[in-house]
Amino acid sequence: MALVKVANLTRVFDVSKPWLNRVLERRPKAFLTAVSEVDFEVPERTTYALVGESGSGKSTIGRMLVGLLKPSQGNVEIEGVDLAHETDAAKLDAIRADIQMIFQDPFASLNPRWRVKDIIVEPVAARGGKTEGLAEKLLEQVGLSVKDAGKFPHEFSGGQRQRICIARALASDPRLIVCDEPTSALDVSVQAQVLNLMSDLKDEFGLTYVFISHDLTVVRHMADRIGVLYLGRLVEEAGPEELFEDSKHPYTQMLLEAAPRMDGFGREVIPPEGEIPDPINPPPGCAFHPRCPLAEDICKTTRPEMRALRGARVACHLAD
Repeated sequence: MALVKVANLTRVFDVSKPWLNRVLERRPKAFLTAVSEVDFEVPERTTYALVGESGSGKSTIGRMLVGLLKPSQGNVEIEGVDLAHETDAAKLDAIRADIQMIFQDPFASLNPRWRVKDIIVEPVAARGGKTEGLAEKLLEQVGLSVKDAGKFPHEFSGGQRQRICIARALASDPRLIVCDEPTSALDVSVQAQVLNLMSDLKDEFGLTYVFISHDLTVVRHMADRIGVLYLGRLVEEAGPEELFEDSKHPYTQMLLEAAPRMDGFGREVIPPEGEIPDPINPPPGCAFHPRCPLAEDICKTTRPEMRALRGARVACHLAD
């Protein structure tokens, strides 16, 4: 059963200059399409990963999944409830209690004036739930000490702060946790500890993750299904083995070639050609065609639709 269903998800930002500047400079309004017609599903108790270069729309999708941003178009359904269009306040409140988010920078997402105990129990206290002993229990579950409950965030290392963020996310007993690059600011050894902790907690609590990352090694370790984003568009979706062994989209192949490998010493990699197009004025057809070595005339005029191909979904005219 799919816990999360995303259909035709689009988010457009108005990045225009102030009205007076536009009048004096005779410029029209400017709009940036951060996410464009994205579709995917996340079955319960699985991990769905979103990968892509900076600016591909990963974090914007994550924020729409938890309700921090509203879609300009399309639907986000959690447990069958459309977050953007549901009018029943009771249903929305119940669903929001099942969703939590872990942010990229652990220190920036923790209130520096609050003690760890108050930070962890905040999601429960805000709804009038019982909080006695909850923080201490969760701290032990994420590998910290009960004594840490009385400390402030600045007294911890980066990895310990991220564990506190994980404990806070678990406090409200959620079903879905959106992880926005939760280990990118940590050392490699600490990354492994946090990722293993998240895997153990997923099995223990029956969690569903949407895992946002640009680190392909981490994604291969964590994900049951991977979606590759380029300029706000989903270009390929497959399981880890299919994606890494038989990638079908030229952009996915470029990402895999550029990624560091343990056996890659001395190998020569052709650097990616061209720059990411301007998202305010994206190219027609396939957004990747200005950088694609296989591009043909149809790629420059017609946007490819997502289609099934050998256990995956791919948006490419020439994938087969």
